[in-house]
Amino acid sequence: MLSLKNLFRLTENNTNIQTEIVAGLTTFLTMVYIIVVNPAILSAAGVPFEQVFMATIISAVVGTLCMGFFANYPIAIAPGMGLNAYFASVVAAEGLSYQTVFGTVFVAGILFILLSLTTLRETLIKAIPSSLKYGITSGIGLFIAFNGLKMAGIVAPNEANIVGLGDLHQPMTLLTLIGLFITLILFVWNMKGALFIGMLITTIIAIFTGQLSFSEGYISTPPTPVFFDLDIAGVFSQSLYTIVFAFLLVTIFDTTGTMIGVAEQAGFMKNGNMPRAKAALLSDATATTVGSMFGTSPSTAYIESTSGVAAGGRTGLTSVIVALLFALSIFFTPIISAVANIPAITSPVLIIVGCFMMEGLAKINWKSFVEAFPAFAIILSMPLTSSIATGISIGFITYPLLKLVCGRGTEVHWLLYLFGVIFIIQMAFFPTH
Repeated sequence: MLSLKNLFRLTENNTNIQTEIVAGLTTFLTMVYIIVVNPAILSAAGVPFEQVFMATIISAVVGTLCMGFFANYPIAIAPGMGLNAYFASVVAAEGLSYQTVFGTVFVAGILFILLSLTTLRETLIKAIPSSLKYGITSGIGLFIAFNGLKMAGIVAPNEANIVGLGDLHQPMTLLTLIGLFITLILFVWNMKGALFIGMLITTIIAIFTGQLSFSEGYISTPPTPVFFDLDIAGVFSQSLYTIVFAFLLVTIFDTTGTMIGVAEQAGFMKNGNMPRAKAALLSDATATTVGSMFGTSPSTAYIESTSGVAAGGRTGLTSVIVALLFALSIFFTPIISAVANIPAITSPVLIIVGCFMMEGLAKINWKSFVEAFPAFAIILSMPLTSSIATGISIGFITYPLLKLVCGRGTEVHWLLYLFGVIFIIQMAFFPTH
């Protein structure tokens, strides 16, 4: 029988079972917030809570196990932040059901699997300039932070300025501010699992203030996972190609960037290349496809995996431990359901994660207008239009156009011209809601 030591090549990677277990627990604690936040966001869009809860865990377990066994990396997979909020905004648009939007996620997942089997993924990543990549990530950061502010009531509709400062005396808004500052303090203290611990402290405060109760108990039989009736035909009949592309593009960038970051920290990179990269990317693509079938938004590699690497995790055994812990959480549905219904507990996570995603702004060449304006347009349009797809479209249209008119058109990859034309046609004749 093949031992864990040999299966995950622990000796070769200078680690042991105990270290890998501690690393897995560390990674899990830093990202466990997703099993509360993801159902909270998607259930607000009408998707049944228990369905999203189970789908979140299934996609996390499937993707993370694939990562552990096939790629042997200490990288965890779960539904990504930003894309879940975008999913909810698309569902809220007139004429679109969540079954149809899950269809777009499924199509994006299939395309992601196909791209992961070819060199097209690398070509696409290289073709898109850094300014657009950083603009997309930062725009999503503002998008989800703005959603967190709205959920908490910190900002509210305002006739004069579209939005304005909300009523800070409301109990839920006040609790959000308290939870936010507690979590910020934990981050300043460099406490591992600060997001989760911040949510835990806010939950305890909510119990004492009477804003949270567990009337349904604490532990229960896990909900039965159900395959969604995906409306794939609706993706094509309603011309939702921009939405498919948005899910696909952001997932590719998010996953690739995260995997490279974790691999560099752990010392896995070899001459600028990441060994077993295809297996790692297939893990993410598989999780996205499976997750859409059960009822959740696209999955991605989690940057929180770096906390497990910092704790000594070096192999896929760390990922397997994370997957097992996610699987155990299915028995705590009543607790998670009650917590998810309190915006004050989940909103600080959205706001803080949004801040993390703004890091790329420092890498944009703001002194070059041709590079800066498309990124600025993306960052501005995503939160104001509540659409990641719209932001991507505007960036892909303005970047090649500005390069072309200033005589630098040869610097632009032909794929950007192709996508620019496609997005112009899409926005002019087949606009998404």
